[in-house]
Amino acid sequence: MANKRPPASRRAENARLKAERFRAEQRRRERNRRVMIVSSVSTFVVGAVALSVAFWPSGSGTAKAASPPAASATLAPAGQLTGAPVDGIQSGAMEQLAFHIHAHLQIYVNGQQKQLPYGIGIERPYQMTTDADGNPFAEGGKAIYWLHTHDQSGIIHMEAPIQVGFTLGEFFDMWGQPLTTSEVGPAHGQLTAFVNGKTVSGDPRTIALNAHDVIQLDVGSVVPFQSYTFPAGL
Repeated sequence: MANKRPPASRRAENARLKAERFRAEQRRRERNRRVMIVSSVSTFVVGAVALSVAFWPSGSGTAKAASPPAASATLAPAGQLTGAPVDGIQSGAMEQLAFHIHAHLQIYVNGQQKQLPYGIGIERPYQMTTDADGNPFAEGGKAIYWLHTHDQSGIIHMEAPIQVGFTLGEFFDMWGQPLTTSEVGPAHGQLTAFVNGKTVSGDPRTIALNAHDVIQLDVGSVVPFQSYTFPAGL
């Protein structure tokens, strides 16, 4: 016996349910399509912003130099001192704080930053400790000169019983290293010197060390001047 067709009312109901399922499936597909578009746009925008930050300064069409790599090993260790005056700069058993200022020195050799050693201007044996980050810190020694470093941060300490003027050449003499237009310690090459962002020429030994001066010496390839913020209290 042939199957009977369902009544018209049932056929209409089935058609309505089928249409609703079709529309629901269409809505689901549309939501998925929108999610994929938003995800793709977000990925593109994030990538574009990252490239812009890495290579282009805000509001400019010129390429921005990449940040220099982190500092590597020290250029040369601190020289051995005897407590005798160096370039007329004296030492004592304790730091003299009547005159107390700081400068910062950063050195790059063919684009690679080199750390200053701790203990420049401090006669061994050092009284060693560590800073808050666990880095070596020379608190003092048998004698400490008016011009010295405590750590590898590049901060030069100038502490004397009277106001005194110091130069970069005197600091290198205290370090026991040469400084010329083609020689910075054991590194050899054309020297480009910056003081507070400005290029300076002539004998680098004559560069004065003033309060909060930021000095940058580039040996070989030139690294754009890198600013420095002194820690609070210095």
